[in-house]
Amino acid sequence: MPKSQDPRAAARQPTPYSDLNAVLACLVEGAQRLLGDNFVGAYLQGSFAVGDATEFSDCDFIVVTARDLTPDELPPLQALHAAIHELPYAYWRTGLEGSYVPAPILRRWATEPRDPPGEARGLDWRDPGLSGAPPRAYPFWYLDHGAKALVRSEHDNSQVVRWSLRERGVTLAGPPPRELVAPVPPAALRAEIRHTLDLALKLNLEPMGLVAWQAFWVGLFCRMLHTLATGAVWSKTASMAWAAGALDPGWRGLIERAATVRKGDAAQAGQPAYPAEVEATRAFALYARDHADKADRAREILERKLAEKRSAPGGFRPVRPGGHNGGAGRPGGGQFTPRPVRPGSRRGRG
Repeated sequence: MPKSQDPRAAARQPTPYSDLNAVLACLVEGAQRLLGDNFVGAYLQGSFAVGDATEFSDCDFIVVTARDLTPDELPPLQALHAAIHELPYAYWRTGLEGSYVPAPILRRWATEPRDPPGEARGLDWRDPGLSGAPPRAYPFWYLDHGAKALVRSEHDNSQVVRWSLRERGVTLAGPPPRELVAPVPPAALRAEIRHTLDLALKLNLEPMGLVAWQAFWVGLFCRMLHTLATGAVWSKTASMAWAAGALDPGWRGLIERAATVRKGDAAQAGQPAYPAEVEATRAFALYARDHADKADRAREILERKLAEKRSAPGGFRPVRPGGHNGGAGRPGGGQFTPRPVRPGSRRGRG
C-alpha cells in the first residue's frame, strides 16, 4: 500500500500542525498505555473534523473507553494531562479540549442513565463545563481548553458531538467512529440546536465584551440556523457564507464583518466590542429565533400534509423522477412542494 494511502500514516499526521500532532501522539499513547483493555479508540471532532481549524483553534478530542474510568484509572490520566502541559509546544500543549466517553453511553444520546455508578448527583450539582447548568444527562470526564485536570461535565454529551464524530470524525486510534455511534436523526439534531439557541438568548449573549465574543455570537447563530435548515453540522466559514446568502440581506454586513475576525489576532479580536455591533448582534439573535420559529412551522405543515396523503385512500406513493402518480391523475401529483419561507420578522441559538 502506498504511504499516502496508509491509514496509519494519516493517524500519525492527523492535522497540518506538527506540534499538535506530537501532543496528540502523547495523548493517544499515554491513554492506550494507562487504560489497557479499557481503551477503545481516540478521535478528533470539532473544527479539525468539520472544518475551519487554524493554528489558534481548540483541538477537540474524544477518547472512547469500554466502561467509565475507575478510581484507580483516573489519577494516572490526571497526571498525563498535567504532563502534557509541560511539553515544549507552546500553544498546543494547552490547546486540547475533550472527554473520556464510555462506549455504551456514546452510542446514542439519552437521559438514562443520568449518573455514573456510585456518583449520584443532586439537583444542586452544577456543571463546570456548561456555565453551571444543572444535571441532565450522563457526565463524562472532561478536559476544558487550557485546563490541566479532568472534571465531570456533560459538555461533550450532545447530539452535535455525536453527529460530528460519526460523520466527520478523524480516527487517531481504534475502529471507525461509525461503528461506535448510531446515526443522529435530523429531528434530534434540530431539537438540540433549538434548545441551545434558546439558552443563548436566556444568557443574553454573554460574555460580549470583546470583538472576539461579538463575532463568536454572530458565527454561532449562523451555524445554528444552518443546522436547523439542513439537519447537518457545518463549519463556521460554511455557515456564515450560507447565512450571508440565505438570510435577510440586511444582516449581510454584520455577518461579513464577523467573518473577518480571527482568533489569536489580539490587535483585532482582543479589542473592546463596538457598541453598535453589540446592539446589532443582539438584534440578529432575535431575528434568528423568529427565523427558526418560521422554519419549525413550515416543517410542521409539510409533515402534516405528508401524513394526510399517507392516510388518504390508496395511501401515499412517492413519484419516480419524471413519472406520474396514478392516484393523482397528473405529473408529479403525489409530491408536495412547500412554498419558500421568507426570512424577516416582527422581532428583528447541530
